Amino acid sequence: MSIDTVAVLGAGTMGHGIAQVCAAAGCAVRLQDIDEVAVTRGLERIRANLEKGITRGKVTEDERTGVLARLVTTTSVADAVEGADLVVEAAPESMEIKAAIFGEVDAVARADAILATNTSSLSIGRIAESVSGPDRFLGLHFFNPVHIMKLVEVVWGPETSDATRDAAVAFVRRLGKEPVVVRDAPGFASSRLGIVLGMEAIRMVEQGVASPEDIDRAMELGYRHPMGPLRLTDLVGLDVRLGIAEYLHETLGSDAFEPPELLRSMVAEGRLGKKSGRGFYDWSEA
Repeated sequence: MSIDTVAVLGAGTMGHGIAQVCAAAGCAVRLQDIDEVAVTRGLERIRANLEKGITRGKVTEDERTGVLARLVTTTSVADAVEGADLVVEAAPESMEIKAAIFGEVDAVARADAILATNTSSLSIGRIAESVSGPDRFLGLHFFNPVHIMKLVEVVWGPETSDATRDAAVAFVRRLGKEPVVVRDAPGFASSRLGIVLGMEAIRMVEQGVASPEDIDRAMELGYRHPMGPLRLTDLVGLDVRLGIAEYLHETLGSDAFEPPELLRSMVAEGRLGKKSGRGFYDWSEA
């Protein structure tokens, strides 16, 4: 399966990064979101990433020009998806939203197009019920920031074909990423492990065991994690992590995933992490 044209549905935190790396790999990319404000914001974030890359010597001016030339934006799902070889959905972590999007995609996508969701925890099999060809459906779970993080989870659902899985693995490698192939199970591999660590770190803050800075430093220096669990929670978004934790607690029934009251109260107060300017850390100057 040759993948030359990619539709990315959602220009937010994950979607703009997915669009950027696909365009950098030489694909024609259509980046879609619900309105012009959203797609313009996504394109500006791509430009900012590329400019920062030039400043750091990671991206050439010609590469920047090429990436932007291969990107178009639209507010129409049909225009984005029509004729695409691969469709990647990067909408909010909601089963209802994702199912609705793929119901719309199914009506206009090519019969042989690969359909992928960027969900970090939701059931691939359940989302695939929204399309007529579940054999061509799978999860492609990228990590934030997409243009820097090397890992992509390739999640095969109960009806995903071997050909679809193999094409996805090859495409991830073409992007310069490292694929890990996992079965469709709640939280897959990364979220299931990461949420347990994150929830326990928040409980430690709640109980006054140590400061967020010292808890993170313990994992960074003691276990060689590149980023501590609380700073990572701020980067991902406390509301996003709360939603994943609630889903895993419900589906797996383990108290390890039960969200601490501190997390719930911070989300209720609007302390969502970097995107709101404050979470476990102060991001107002970032």
